[in-house]
Amino acid sequence: INVRLSILKTLLGKRFASGSADKSIIIWTSKLEGILKYTHNDSIQCVSYNPVTHQLASCSSSDFGLWSPEQKSICKHKSSSKIICCSWTNDGQYLALGMFNGIISIRNKNGEEKVKIERPGGSLSPIWSICWNPSREEHNDILAVADWGQKLSFYQLSGKQIGKDRVLNFDPCCISYFTKGEYILLGGSDKQVSLFTKDGVRLGTVGEQNSWVWTCRVKPDSNYVVVGCQDGTISFYQLIFSTVHGLYKDRYAYRDSMTDVIVQHLITEQKVRIKCKELVKKIAIYRNRLAIQLPEKILIYELYSEDSSDMHYWVKERIVKKFECNLLVVCANHIILCQEKRLQCLSFSGVKEREWQMESLIRYIKVIGGPPGREGLLVGLKNGQILKIFVDNLFAIVLLKQATAVRCLDMSASRKKLAVVDENDTCLVYDIDTKELLFQEPNANSVAWNTQCEDMLCFSGGGYLNIKASTFPVHRQKLQGFVVGYNGSKIFCLHVFSISAVEVPQSAPMYQYLNRKMFKEAYQIACLGVTDTDWRELAMEALEGLDFETAKKAFIRVRDLRYLELISSIEERKKRGETNNDLFLADVFSYQGKFHEAAKLYKRSGHENLALEMYTDLRMFEYAKDFLGSGDPKETKMLITKQADWARNINEPKAAVEMYISAGEHVKAIEICGDHGWIDMLIDITRKLDKAEREPLLLCATYLKKLDSPGYAAETYLKMGDLKSLVQLHVETQRWDEAFALGEKHPEFKDDIYVPYAQWLAENDRFEEAQKAFHKAGRQREAVQVLEQLTDNAVAESRFNDAAYYYWMLSMQCLDIAQADPAQKDVMLGKFHHFQHLAELYHGYHAIHRHTEDPFSVHGPETLFNISRFLLHSLPKDTPSGISKVKILFTLAKQSKALGAYRLARHAYDKLRGLYIPAKFQKSIELGTLTIRAKPFHDSEELVPLCYRCSTNNPLLNNLGNVCINCRQPFVFSASSYEVLHLVEFCLEEGITDEEAISLIDLEVPRPKREDRQQETINNSIYALGQNLRVQPYEGPASFRQEAGGPRPRGWIPEPAIPSMPTHSGSQGLHVLPTGLGSHGTHGLQEDWTPPGSQILQLVETKDSMGDEDPFTAKLSFEQGGSEFVPVVVSRPVLRSMSRRDVIIKRWPPPLRWQYFRSLLPDASITMCPSCFQMFHSEDYELLVLQHGCCPYCRRRKDDPGP
Repeated sequence: INVRLSILKTLLGKRFASGSADKSIIIWTSKLEGILKYTHNDSIQCVSYNPVTHQLASCSSSDFGLWSPEQKSICKHKSSSKIICCSWTNDGQYLALGMFNGIISIRNKNGEEKVKIERPGGSLSPIWSICWNPSREEHNDILAVADWGQKLSFYQLSGKQIGKDRVLNFDPCCISYFTKGEYILLGGSDKQVSLFTKDGVRLGTVGEQNSWVWTCRVKPDSNYVVVGCQDGTISFYQLIFSTVHGLYKDRYAYRDSMTDVIVQHLITEQKVRIKCKELVKKIAIYRNRLAIQLPEKILIYELYSEDSSDMHYWVKERIVKKFECNLLVVCANHIILCQEKRLQCLSFSGVKEREWQMESLIRYIKVIGGPPGREGLLVGLKNGQILKIFVDNLFAIVLLKQATAVRCLDMSASRKKLAVVDENDTCLVYDIDTKELLFQEPNANSVAWNTQCEDMLCFSGGGYLNIKASTFPVHRQKLQGFVVGYNGSKIFCLHVFSISAVEVPQSAPMYQYLNRKMFKEAYQIACLGVTDTDWRELAMEALEGLDFETAKKAFIRVRDLRYLELISSIEERKKRGETNNDLFLADVFSYQGKFHEAAKLYKRSGHENLALEMYTDLRMFEYAKDFLGSGDPKETKMLITKQADWARNINEPKAAVEMYISAGEHVKAIEICGDHGWIDMLIDITRKLDKAEREPLLLCATYLKKLDSPGYAAETYLKMGDLKSLVQLHVETQRWDEAFALGEKHPEFKDDIYVPYAQWLAENDRFEEAQKAFHKAGRQREAVQVLEQLTDNAVAESRFNDAAYYYWMLSMQCLDIAQADPAQKDVMLGKFHHFQHLAELYHGYHAIHRHTEDPFSVHGPETLFNISRFLLHSLPKDTPSGISKVKILFTLAKQSKALGAYRLARHAYDKLRGLYIPAKFQKSIELGTLTIRAKPFHDSEELVPLCYRCSTNNPLLNNLGNVCINCRQPFVFSASSYEVLHLVEFCLEEGITDEEAISLIDLEVPRPKREDRQQETINNSIYALGQNLRVQPYEGPASFRQEAGGPRPRGWIPEPAIPSMPTHSGSQGLHVLPTGLGSHGTHGLQEDWTPPGSQILQLVETKDSMGDEDPFTAKLSFEQGGSEFVPVVVSRPVLRSMSRRDVIIKRWPPPLRWQYFRSLLPDASITMCPSCFQMFHSEDYELLVLQHGCCPYCRRRKDDPGP
């Protein structure tokens, strides 16, 4: 019965399945007991267990089934063709089916087809064997396919073919991978089993049979192969993969995967792989050449560059010829083939140039170097003969002949010594020139000379590595493998199939040389590789042996600068002619810590002072006293100082201080006291020092200041007479009162005091005081900078009242500069007026800003109305930063509407339409714009401002600004309510000084007044007329009319008496003059016109009724219609007639002139701030001062006596 088997590897062979031609599948135990049986419709072709699960795939001619213990039934799937072979992937997820029609079907573990591969031959190329690569290192699953189209192919799981089809020239019947997937076994109609690489490259034949090979398998994790043939023969083979490699110095080349060559740099551990894609038979490497023998050719490679670490090779030559040889050697321009007893030299073109015939079999051959084309070869024969052959010479040179066969050879670096390992495992070393046997060592299987040291070699054998230097005894350590090279401190060892570089310290041979005082030879050994401890030992031994050159090189290795300095100093002294070796050796002993030996040598050489200095430096003061001279005070002082230094270093500072003081080293004593914070000791030292000792006193003061004892530091500075340092002390400790007192006595330190004081104030956010301090110190530029920064910050933070205050301070600063520096007078006065104007603007705008931003306003509608009118008339063309014209117009429109100034409100809303409106005001402005249209197109006459000079009613919207439209007299505003004050500015006549004007005003000559009785009579008459009395302004002949009943003409004001400025032509009319003003006429009653049923009483003012004229009032006249402002100029008589209480004077400091104002309503009191000269209604000013404790404009304190 045809039976096919599959063993479940994951269950360790405990179960297996069999399928046969009787269409049955049986699952057996390891005891050959059947536990399950199921059938197919056709004969079974193949079975395979899933390598991960218990799932079994069974294939027949028409279908395949999947069974697992978890299932109660078999899942069968139809097949389009006869299934010949099957194979699971490593992870058990996919099953590949090979069919008779040349199709490969890849199914998942549920039987669903995922990939279908159609071979080019179709049904003419049945898929007879398939197998997945079992390697876990491959990134993709790779399927090997062998068909009867006599081709071998490889596919990925996705169905993509890898590479091209490889022609087999026979019908394959079985294919099998090695356990790690590196090789493939293939057998079939050629009656043999062939070995292939995993890429399909044929390597050779494993074994030949007498019939077709139907199956072949590899024992897991081994090189054993089992072959089953058609005639029932089973063969068992063991594959041995020999090592193919080559070595030259630090480059090692070896075969990998049978078809690749890896070149390894043994020092840098770099590797490069050369893929030959054919079986590599021999490898040879020499310098920059690499020769690789393949079955049909030899490839010669060369390095790209001469760099010793370069690992890039390129093909230089190809010798396309088949060669049979035992050994292969490559030189610079030739290759050497070894064939039993014969050596052949071929050029890189394959031409044989020379041939040498030997007496015996060649056992060892090695290239020992030489010029290109003239290299030398070292050849060892089985009969014990050792030859040297040059490539360009036909004649071989016999070096020596020994009785035993040669196994290994090597020549020393100078080519004077030859090491031989014979067949008795003995290492023999000969002198090439004399042919003398120098020494021999047993238990050796390989030998190598050190390429960097003539007298060192190593040999291996018996599991040990032996290192021999010169004629010294052998140093032995454990090591497995064969020694193939010895370079410096690295020994290259071949173990099994790999070579490794072993770092071997050369300590043992180095100490062997040191024991014989052979320092230079020991240094050469140390250069091969020893530890830092060994280098130091070598350096010390050479130094004590006075071999300074070797010692210097050794100390450079360990980077010991201290000993290098010693050697350098000794060399310099030797150059100057010193030859006392005892003195040199004493220095060496002192550096090594052998102090007593050094002291003895110092004394013997006559240098006791050096011994004294050494013991002093070592704090061995008891020993130092033995070398003191005959009571030399300088040496004694030096010794005490050194002892104090030692006490300081061992943390006994108080003892050190006392010693320093006794030795006169006050500075060092002060440093210790200061570092430890001993204030009392510092004070004692300070008071004991003479004032001429400035350095220690200054150091004492510095430490006292650092220790927060400024009083004692000040005492020290006073003792020294250093006033500048004293001032600096007060400033640094912020003892400003003491600093100011010192500055009063010594004005030259004014800048040193006030400038730091101002900076300290600025750092503590006391900027206003800082500005004043800068000003007091004469640093006008810094003072202005502080104010400008404060102003900018206040504007940026919307603190407009602060901005106004700072601008006012800036203006006064500019006025001070103009007064102090005449060269800047004009510029500073311009800035003064500019900053004054900005201060007034920001002071008023503060109320507007707060009104628009805060939910509640502290100002009444009239005040806001006045402020917004003032700002609108005062704003320059370029609106100052932070001031919003929108807020001003919005406030003006809102308050105008509330107070009845509808025309002005319309104008404000019209102006707002041309500006960008913030969102929060948009709705209010739009609503106001609409509602104002329903109001009359005129302003309330109660709001119209009056000029107190010409009695002209000015419009609310004045194109000229804050001046009268008639006389151009500037209005004077209250700094709180911004009402027009009843003040008229006047100027002094030419030749009148301010002092004279004050004296004239203070005279206050009495002037006849009008009778109060007459005024009382008029008032009584008006009251008697009752509510029907109306006062009409002067019109024509009758200036004032009183009408009882009837309609009231427009323009009449229902007041008992209207204050008005007097006319200047003596015409009649009702005039109630302010107190102190004169009149142009007298009052009288006149009957003019009597309508039916009523009486009219006309009050007529005549010139005689008011008494004498006021001289100042006469000066108020001006030229009607003039466009230029004509100021009021008063003479001495006018000044003499004025009352002191009616005159307000702004006493500006030079270079400004004083300003004089006359109050036209003396009974309405006005107060002027003596600092900023702003005017207020007295009641408002007193209230504001009580609220804020200072002037609201310049912030002058109420208790400040200054102006």
